[in-house]
Order: sequence, then C-alpha cells, then structure tokens
Amino acid sequence: MKISEASKICIIGGPGTGKSTLADNLGKELDLPIYHIDGINYLENWQQRDKEERDKIIRDIIKREKWVTDGTYKATLEERVKESDVVIFLNYSMIARIKGTMTRYIKNNGKEKKEIPGCKEQMNLTFLKFIINWKRTKGYMIKDVLDRNNDINILVFKNRKSLNKWYIEQFGKKIEIQG
Repeated sequence: MKISEASKICIIGGPGTGKSTLADNLGKELDLPIYHIDGINYLENWQQRDKEERDKIIRDIIKREKWVTDGTYKATLEERVKESDVVIFLNYSMIARIKGTMTRYIKNNGKEKKEIPGCKEQMNLTFLKFIINWKRTKGYMIKDVLDRNNDINILVFKNRKSLNKWYIEQFGKKIEIQG
C-alpha cells in the first residue's frame, strides 16, 4: 500500500524521534486529522488525565474513518495497530533519541508544546532516564505487538536519514521540522 492510500496511520517510537513532527507532516500531506496521544494524556501543567478516560478518547478516535496518531502508550497500542492501514515505527538508537530530545528542549525550553496545549517544554532527570531506558522498557512490548500483527503494513525506520529518504520518495520533499 502506498502511504497516499492510507487513511489510518499509527506512528510509534521513543521520545525525541520526531513522531509528532511526522504526524503533523503526514496529516497535512494526506489531509488527515492528527491526534497526538500526549495531548490526550496530559491536561494543563502536565497533569495526567484519568487513564480510563484517556483510553476511551483514544478508542473513540480509532473508530473514525481517518486519522494519524502518534504515541506509543501501551494500553491502546495493539488496538491502534490493528485499526491502522499503516504503522510507522521510529526505532532510533538511544543516542538519536537523546539528541532529538535535547535539540527540541534547547530550541523550545519554556515554550508551550503545540501538541500538548497548556504544557511547556521541559527536561528533568526522570525524563532523561526514561529516554535512556526506553528501548529496554518499551521495545519488547512494541516488538510483540508488531509481531502479532504482521499482516498490517509496518514501516520501520532506524534513523532520520532513512525516514527522510522515504518521505522524499513519497512526497518529493523533506519533512518540515516544527519549531
């Protein structure tokens, strides 16, 4: 399936891989509504929404005809994957995840995150540890979900260069980086 034929796209991967940027770009190119799972999970000032309420909102979204979601939240991952026409897994190295996150932090420190209204870009030791351990703590779960659903069109990118090469092949231009 060509990405241009997809009406339901699920983007997953670690922090700092560019999931939100890719979602914004694909939504724009394909005229699909974009749903950032972090924006559903977090209320103002990084207050977490009730998990049952969050998961209900996500389940309602994936019943719709068209969408792009970005986020790897375990509770609804398998359902999102099963409902997708295409799954894009940004499976970058720890160094790439740290670099992506730190670049975003330096560029946007203290600014409100577009995909999470009411929350400002921030960095702390807990989040840095999460980034470092992400593949060890989340990687096995993602691999299991993707292995169980291998009949779905799954695209795996190991770095930004390969993602951009694919994106250029699809749309004739590089991904527009959001500020």
